Amino acid sequence: MESQSFSIDTEQDGIAHILRLNGYLDASTSHILDEAIQQILTHSGKNMVIDCAHLSYISSAGLGIFMKHVNGVRSSGGDIVFCSMQKPVFTVFDLLGFPILYKIVDDQSQALSHFAGKE
Repeated sequence: MESQSFSIDTEQDGIAHILRLNGYLDASTSHILDEAIQQILTHSGKNMVIDCAHLSYISSAGLGIFMKHVNGVRSSGGDIVFCSMQKPVFTVFDLLGFPILYKIVDDQSQALSHFAGKE
């Protein structure tokens, strides 16, 4: 899935679905993320790793997509873990209190280890 300024590469690891976010996630591109998460939830996915290594910007609309889906993910026994955040993206997450709501780790292997033994 992609647009001019935002794309998502997805992979199923066995433990979790990995979504690699690339580019600018804002009001004009947030529907791409919404559709990707909805598709995972529809196909019985419950654990998600959101790899932000190549996410250069996130707006409140992008953050809102995670808030929209977190209860559905957690009520199915899953979780959303973020990893590899660039400093400007982490600053937005931090200012809005997201580190209290979500687990944020340094890299993808730490994110996947969060799910080890939960399935």
